[in-house]
Amino acid sequence: MPTPQSTRRLIALAALATLLPLSSLAQTTKLTLGHGAAPGNPRHEAAVKFAEVLKAKTGGRIEVQVAPSAQLGDDAAMVTALRTGALDMSANSQGAVSAAVPEYAAYGMPFLFDTPAQAFKLLDGPLGQELAQKSLDKGMVVLGYWDNGIRHMTNSKRPITKVEDMKGLKMRTPPDAVLVDIMQALGADAQQIKFAELYVALQQGVVDGQENPLVNIHASKLYEVQKHLALTSHMFQMTPFLMSKRSWDRLPEADRKAVTEAAAEATALQRKLSLEADDKLLAELKAKGVQVTNVDKSAFAKATSAVDDKWLATPMGPYLKKVIAASR
Repeated sequence: MPTPQSTRRLIALAALATLLPLSSLAQTTKLTLGHGAAPGNPRHEAAVKFAEVLKAKTGGRIEVQVAPSAQLGDDAAMVTALRTGALDMSANSQGAVSAAVPEYAAYGMPFLFDTPAQAFKLLDGPLGQELAQKSLDKGMVVLGYWDNGIRHMTNSKRPITKVEDMKGLKMRTPPDAVLVDIMQALGADAQQIKFAELYVALQQGVVDGQENPLVNIHASKLYEVQKHLALTSHMFQMTPFLMSKRSWDRLPEADRKAVTEAAAEATALQRKLSLEADDKLLAELKAKGVQVTNVDKSAFAKATSAVDDKWLATPMGPYLKKVIAASR
């Protein structure tokens, strides 16, 4: 028979065993990561990877819930939520973030970059660090600059090969002032519509066309309601991967390090997936019956040259001047 002493020891061990999960549970940090892209998009795949790596690095203490497809609101709403601390993280859009930090718009000047790699050469250096500091001043910590691709145009009306083909087309743009300027310079009618509402707007003829990287056109099945794709390459856009400064400040130093390391892995994956996607997706879009045309890029660049001049005259002009000089 067990002695009273051994019984007490067993009871103590049993009590400890029940307490251990509770104590570890109490230390669990739950974070939410929102974005506007559909599952299957490199943005979502990288967000899921970030959550997995961070959980592994912290022994399960930090859990990240990923909310895709604008479940938490559009990009502009998520930027506001980041700055107030209502949302922990977002893989957002260049246009929406530039409403808070105008310098992001510098990377979206028309025909500035032929490839995303050219843009990342700048973003991974001093110009990217300067942008990160400006973001911090507005309550957002940059965890990485992701690839939202080189953007192209689709429409339901006609093939586009020359600038004149743009005239009068009702083209959807995201909340990005530079894109509105580009469309107007090309003679199109720019209309801002939320990405989550775009498919229906195209289907119902509210707008004739839109512009996006191939990965977004494919993942959101826009090819079902758009017959013509013009490879305009009119703009590069990044996806800033951001964390609320308020959420960041609550983390101990070791957890910040884990977040930074997980973000670096996710960033590498996201850029790799985006790079691999374009050739494959172009072939798939053609197979689905989309008619693909190339445009006279020099004529398009000339038609939009005044957009650079307009933005150089704004308060973010000095930063834009550095970006243009470094890119050319």
